[in-house]
Amino acid sequence: MEELYIKKVIEGDEQGYRYFIRRYQDMAFSIAISVVKDEFLAEEVVQEAFMKAFEKMPAFKQQSKFSTWFYRIIVNKAFRQLDKEKKWKNEPLVAIEDAIETIAIDQLESDERKYFINETLKVMTPNESLALRLFYLEELSLNEVGDITGWSASKVKVVIHRARKSFYSHLNAILKKESRLII
Repeated sequence: MEELYIKKVIEGDEQGYRYFIRRYQDMAFSIAISVVKDEFLAEEVVQEAFMKAFEKMPAFKQQSKFSTWFYRIIVNKAFRQLDKEKKWKNEPLVAIEDAIETIAIDQLESDERKYFINETLKVMTPNESLALRLFYLEELSLNEVGDITGWSASKVKVVIHRARKSFYSHLNAILKKESRLII
């Protein structure tokens, strides 16, 4: 199906691009917010990424899935935007934390779980948040995460490994602030 729409867009059918916007806008925003941590900036990143993907569609060689190619554009745009913001604020990038843990938040209701997961991802470093969102929430393979982020397979494993402990630590802190206990 996507091949048909790719062909239409390359042939100049701008309306055909609506398919890609409808299909990928939510995940695009999710990836962008994982990195930039700000809704306004995430919306800007997504808009720029869609424009670049439309402009570069003729260069898409279809050697990977469209989603992988497009998500890579979003990741690159998001990190560039983050760099601009960091330089503007004159703040150093946060280092990635270490180790691994498991998380038990089964006692929370579904809506609460989603809320606390999103709040935790917001306070994590962009690399950690992005890796967890792609691997666990979007259920992408390690190779797909590597293709999207441009990281080697070993770096993907290390970032996910470190991000799990970081997630556990941040979630515990948030739950303690909310006067909840984690088992």
